[in-house]
Amino acid sequence: MDTIVAIATSHGVSSVAIVRLSGSDSLNIAKKLSKKNNFIPRHVTLTSLFDESDNLIDESLVIYFKSPHSFTAEDIIEFQCHGGIVIADMIMNEVLKLGARLAQPGEFLKRAFLNGRIDLSEVEAIAKLIETKSIDAVKILTRQMKGEVKRFVNNTRENLVELLAFVEVNIDYAEEDLPRDLMIMMKNRLDNLREELKKIYDNSKRKEGLIEGFKVVIIGKPNVGKSSLLNSLLSCERAITSHIAGTTRDTIEEEMRIGTHLIKIVDTAGVHETSNIIENIGIERTKKAIDESDIIIAMFDNSREFDSEDLKIIDMLNSYNQKDILHVINKCDLNTKLDSSTLHVDTIKINCFDQVDSIILKIKKILNQNSLDDTLLLCSKRQLEIVKNTYKSIEESVNLLNEGELELFAFQLNEAILSISTISRNFDRVEILDSMFGNFCLGK
Repeated sequence: MDTIVAIATSHGVSSVAIVRLSGSDSLNIAKKLSKKNNFIPRHVTLTSLFDESDNLIDESLVIYFKSPHSFTAEDIIEFQCHGGIVIADMIMNEVLKLGARLAQPGEFLKRAFLNGRIDLSEVEAIAKLIETKSIDAVKILTRQMKGEVKRFVNNTRENLVELLAFVEVNIDYAEEDLPRDLMIMMKNRLDNLREELKKIYDNSKRKEGLIEGFKVVIIGKPNVGKSSLLNSLLSCERAITSHIAGTTRDTIEEEMRIGTHLIKIVDTAGVHETSNIIENIGIERTKKAIDESDIIIAMFDNSREFDSEDLKIIDMLNSYNQKDILHVINKCDLNTKLDSSTLHVDTIKINCFDQVDSIILKIKKILNQNSLDDTLLLCSKRQLEIVKNTYKSIEESVNLLNEGELELFAFQLNEAILSISTISRNFDRVEILDSMFGNFCLGK
């Protein structure tokens, strides 16, 4: 492949900037820029760099990664120069004059994948790791970068390939001696695979917020203090507040950290009966935010009597009893008119201007129940959907096996293999042959 170059560090003022090359001509370009002929792989060399007119550009550290022992499996050169965009740009322009071309976005990563250095699961992990704001996500994604998901996919695929080899031998070579109780063995292994896939899928869905951020939605009737609570939690005036009901007509979403967890707090429009078209749109968005939430903060006003709008909130919450719900009574610094016993639940009593610590502690306790453990977690909706589809194919294959439909059973197994393979790499039918001829003596 041709040689590509890009500035690997972000633009702006910094102490160090990195210009990276990858390709067969990388070492020659480094020699011409530095006027040095000896670079030892994986050793740091301090050298001067010159432009085409022999003017000094900078004194730089140069690191040479020799193919195939590099990120892209090609020759890689890194120039670590003094920071600031000007010097890095000057070096890159000289490299372009010497025959390299500017890398496309993600091209170093693409070459690493095409050259077999990483698989798709590791590509996804790297992409998310660059963007993540969550400490928990970093821990999960670094595990995936070390091949955790790849090992799971390979193990699942190997089991399915071996089972597919068994059944294809049974179909095509029925006269040969086969292991006893083959059908029972296949069913037991498929049941074990199905159980493992369901466990990983359910656990990943439950802990999806560890990567994407847990969503906490604040709901209540108008003017109970939802926006004031949002501002207090964020320690800034993010939402407009007033005594006028209906001030918030759309959802407002902001991020904050509680412990190691990233959460997205959503302030919503007040839930009430209205003929106003705009307010109704806001209420529909409130319901959508509740559907997508992990934790619901339901707010009630201590200074007002329980009314039909509060009852509407309670009725709405009855549809979400599988979610964690905090019932918060606000404005407890004012005269009490709300009978909290009408809520029939435990409540948290606050004045949202200066008493939000109890809510933060409660949210932290809930989130810690979903804390990171050693169980494999999938890092993207794509991976979740693939595992779900693989599970369905295996489930269907078990039904077909019970009915003795071996050809259709083999088809569903093949679908499961193709599905799970898309998490990491394409499936090669040669694997079936290797398994068949590796496990059976088919006429020698």
